[in-house]
Amino acid sequence: MKNLVSRFLKDESGATAIEYGLIAAGIALAIITVVNNLGTTLNTKFTAISTGLK
Repeated sequence: MKNLVSRFLKDESGATAIEYGLIAAGIALAIITVVNNLGTTLNTKFTAISTGLK
């Protein structure tokens, strides 16, 4: 039983999976932020162009 508990405490594979998950979530959040800001900027530009053509 002591050996099983010892191996469980030394096992870091779960921690690695969590770290990769956090990195993926951070990258996804950055992409969403950039795309959202880019969409807002493009919307403003196209609105200005549309208004200028009228």
